[in-house]
Amino acid sequence: MARADLDKQPADVRRMFDAVAKRYDLTNDVLSLGQDRRWRHDVIEAVDPRPGERVLDLAAGTGTSSQPFADRGATVVPCDFSLGMLRVGKQAKPALPFTAGDGTRLPFADATFDAVTISFGLRNIVDPLAGLREMRRVTRPGGRLVVCEFSHPTWAPFRTVYVEYLMRALPPVARAVSSSPDAYVYLAESIRAWPDQQGLADLIAEAGWQRPEWRNLSGGIVALHRAAA
Repeated sequence: MARADLDKQPADVRRMFDAVAKRYDLTNDVLSLGQDRRWRHDVIEAVDPRPGERVLDLAAGTGTSSQPFADRGATVVPCDFSLGMLRVGKQAKPALPFTAGDGTRLPFADATFDAVTISFGLRNIVDPLAGLREMRRVTRPGGRLVVCEFSHPTWAPFRTVYVEYLMRALPPVARAVSSSPDAYVYLAESIRAWPDQQGLADLIAEAGWQRPEWRNLSGGIVALHRAAA
C-alpha cells in the first residue's frame, strides 16, 4: 500500500477493504468510541430522505449506512467497489440492492438519483474530484449531495491530541479488534493527509456542485458537507 499522501492504487485499496470487511462495523464502533452511530444519524438527517426518493449511498460497505434510508421509505442503492464488503452486507441485509461500482465510473445513468451521499469513503477514491463529478452526473437537477468525512478539529490543542491518537493509538487498538489491522495504518494516514473543511468545500464546488456548506461534528473530527445539483 502506498502512503496515503501519495498516489492511491485502486487495487490495493480494494484488497484492503476486502480484508477488513468481516469485522469492519465492529472496528469502526470501537475506534470511534461509538461516535460513528451519531455521525450516521446526522447523515440521515442532512439527506432528509423522503418516501419514494432514490438515494445512492456510495462507499456503502456492508450497508450499515444504507438501511436507515430504506427505513425512511426511500429506495436506496448501496454501492461499493469492495466485493468483500458487498458479500458481508448482502448476507446481513439481503433486501438491499447492493451494487458493485467504481466511484470514478459509476454504473448508473445520468440524473438517476434524488440524493447522493458518501460517508468516510471520498478520501479513498483514487481521484476525489472525478468521484464528485460522477456523483453530480448521476444526480437529478435540484438533487442534493451529502459528504461525511474525517476533517480537521477546530481547536488547536485538541487537534494535536487527535493526530497523536490517529498515528499512535489507532493501530494498536485496530490490532486488537480488526481482521486486518495494518489497513488502519493507511486509514490513519489518509485522514491526516485529507483537506480541511474549506478545502473540501472548494473541491465540491470545482466538481460542479452549488452552494457547498459544512457543519462540524465532534469538534471538527468529522465534517458534514452539503451541496445542491
